[in-house]
Amino acid sequence: MPTLRQLEYLIAIADLGHFGRAADRVHVSQPTLSQQIRTLEQRLGVKLVERESRGAELTPIGREIAVKARKILVDVRDLRDTATKANDGRAGTLRFGVSPTIGPYFMPDIVRQMHQLAPNMRLYIREGIPVQQVQELASGSIDILLGPLPIENSALEVEPLFHEPLYIVAPPDHRLAQMEPLQRSDFAGTGFLSLDPKHHYHIQTKTIADELGADILRDYEGTSLDSLRQMVGSGLGISLLPEFYLSSEVGGVDMVKRLEVKDWKASRSIGMAWRRGAAYEDTYRWMGEYIREKGLERLAEAQKAHGLS
Repeated sequence: MPTLRQLEYLIAIADLGHFGRAADRVHVSQPTLSQQIRTLEQRLGVKLVERESRGAELTPIGREIAVKARKILVDVRDLRDTATKANDGRAGTLRFGVSPTIGPYFMPDIVRQMHQLAPNMRLYIREGIPVQQVQELASGSIDILLGPLPIENSALEVEPLFHEPLYIVAPPDHRLAQMEPLQRSDFAGTGFLSLDPKHHYHIQTKTIADELGADILRDYEGTSLDSLRQMVGSGLGISLLPEFYLSSEVGGVDMVKRLEVKDWKASRSIGMAWRRGAAYEDTYRWMGEYIREKGLERLAEAQKAHGLS
């Protein structure tokens, strides 16, 4: 029978397409990894990997077995977590995936406060593209995910938390900043800056730009919310920024102005997700409820600061 370690080796090759890089990931020498893959092939009686001069590629049956191997390793990890949970459900290291458009501007206080409540629980924070992190969560590479909805995968439990307002921002000397109150029609033909299309945030920005008759500036895609704010501040265009970023210490409105548009508001839904039946599901639900509570408090404070309470 295959060993769990051999299945890990196979998955590393499937992900990286290269024996050397796969060996580095699983912390063994390349000859050791290669020998173990041959042993796995002999035990299963099938060819799993095509060895090429430039790398390695799984055979069709190799790809099928890699899919099953991922599920086996996830189940084994959950089994270990179940055993650990018998001692303390709020202990150990959790791999916490978070979208880069919310994590740096919302999570620092949350992490500090949760550490006070559960000092034996440690969070390994991994920022990443939401679509990719959904796949990582389903495959067991991370344990829990905080990001924009929708999060779609039948293997996951998804918990909506709150709606975060989104604001159109412009440099203070922009023509739109001098015209308030604004109508939707005032944005026709205006250039909107957005993030790379891999981001869910790009999709929402484009939807809003289309609604207002504006255009996405595809030649000037940002790599972060900071880059969007700075490009807006330089006069390159207008953009969309979320409340937690605008009200954070690392973000802010020092070089941009929120635009008020008559009879128009926008927001994004933020939620958490974890694998269905995960051993630490009770802990994840507790974390979700805590993050929802603190998120709503932050939003209420922001509304009060804007004179909207």
